[in-house]
This record gives sequence, C-alpha cells and structure tokens, in this order.
Amino acid sequence: MAAAAAELGISQPAVSEVIASLEHTLGVRLFDRGPQGVEATVYGRALLWRSLAAFDELKQAVREIASLSDPTSGEVRIGSGLTLSATILPTLVTQFTRRYPRVALHVGVVPPPTRDLTGLRDRDYDLILGRWGMPVPRDVEDVNVEVLFDDPLVVAAGPKHRWVSRRKIDLAELVDEPWVLTPPHTWNYIGVEEAFRVRGLVMPKARVVTSSVHVSTELLAKQTFVTAHAKSLAQSCGLKVLPVKLPARPWPVAILTLKNRTLSPVVELFRAHVREVVNSIAASDVARR
Repeated sequence: MAAAAAELGISQPAVSEVIASLEHTLGVRLFDRGPQGVEATVYGRALLWRSLAAFDELKQAVREIASLSDPTSGEVRIGSGLTLSATILPTLVTQFTRRYPRVALHVGVVPPPTRDLTGLRDRDYDLILGRWGMPVPRDVEDVNVEVLFDDPLVVAAGPKHRWVSRRKIDLAELVDEPWVLTPPHTWNYIGVEEAFRVRGLVMPKARVVTSSVHVSTELLAKQTFVTAHAKSLAQSCGLKVLPVKLPARPWPVAILTLKNRTLSPVVELFRAHVREVVNSIAASDVARR
C-alpha cells in the first residue's frame, strides 16, 4: 500500500480508503492482505484486466478529441515483425512522415504475432504489422486480421552465385549446397523442411544457423551460400530469387488490431497509408512482369 501511495503521489490512507470503497461497492474482496503486503484476488485481477481496456478507451477518446481539430497530428504506436522492419516498414514510415510531419510514429519490434500478441492486448501498440500463418488460430478471436498480401517463401542466393543464371533448378540439386537456415521451428525452416520431405529428399545440413537478417544477407552476398527467405525480404536485400519450385504455403503479411477497440483518426490514417503503399508496390511488380 505504501509503495502504491508513493507511486500515485497520495497518502497511504487514501489508497486504502479507495480500495475499501471499491470492495464495499462490488461486494467482493479485491486484495488479500498479509505480512508481506497485498496480492490481488481473482476478483481484483478481473477488475484490473477490464480497467486496462477502460483507461485505454479514455486515452483514445482524448487523442480522438485532440485530432478532430487536426486529424494529421497525434501519434501512432506500431509493432512490427523483425523481417518487416527490414523490408516494407522503412518505406511506409519514410513516406508517411513526409506526408504528415506532425504525426509521431513509435515503432517497436515484436515476436511473430502467431506466438505473442501481448503488446497488442496490453495496448502498447495501436496495431501490429506481421506475418500471419493460415488458417487463423482459434485463440485469437479478439483480434482483427487484415491480410495485405501473400509473401511466399523462396530460395535465394547472392547476385554472383553460379545458380542465378539458371532458368530452372530442381530442389534435389540443392541438397548438398551450403545453406544458411533459420533455427528449427521457425516458419522459414519449416517451409524448407516440408519442401524436401514432399520430394522424398534428405533435409540439407545447415552450414550456418541464424535469425539475423543482416548476418544472412552478408554471408550470401560474399559467399556461395543459399537460403530461404520471404520473397519481399530477398528482393529488398538485393538477393536473387532462384527458380526453385516450393510447395504452396500461404505466408500473408497482415495488419492486426484489437476488436472492440476504438482507433483514433490518425491511426486509421496510417492504416489507409499502409494499404496505399502495398497496392502501389503490387502494381509495380505486375508492371515489371
């Protein structure tokens, strides 16, 4: 109680009085008191969880009211997967900040959304840009998943690799090649493993195992390694996509937002910007073909 009072800048009796009033109103005990202090009961934890949403809505309301006079100002809190932070996100941020210089963007790197949506649920982020496995898992019923585009897994090599001039490469030819792979149980690794298993081939032994995009691209640029990356990542890093047929495995890039959460106009502005940039990139790809 003393620590809570110090954090809030009020007296300890005031904290105790508020808690006692809440417990009286709700008719349940919110905290268990003991020699070591207090601990939230199951009722206290339920109230805390719902309070997060209530206070978030209040903050969103304040932001929205402020932005009504100028919807091109405010802030957007974005969570992004690691590879997207190295590919599409810099373009999105650069163009958006040029167009709306009074908007502050807060960008954080998050784990793959299929494994961890804590930052979104805790309201640390307004939205997350991430790769999303299909079908959508059942335990994310509180999340909106807006698919932007499919970013398939491809086999890639450095621009000077001897394979880049080939028009067709059979997967069997790559069994004994030096591979740079991501750790087991990652989407890239599982895709490679599945491709070789479907063909009845032995999984190639990784010469280097790394989750670092920088390490992987540096190795491929300077040595005769091959790897498997998302297509957008391979292209943005100057790698060459090899003409190797892999099993169809959807790997969509999506915008994730919480259902029943009111987003401010400036966040909606950023979402519209993301769609616009993605559509322009897709149109450019079609034109090049």
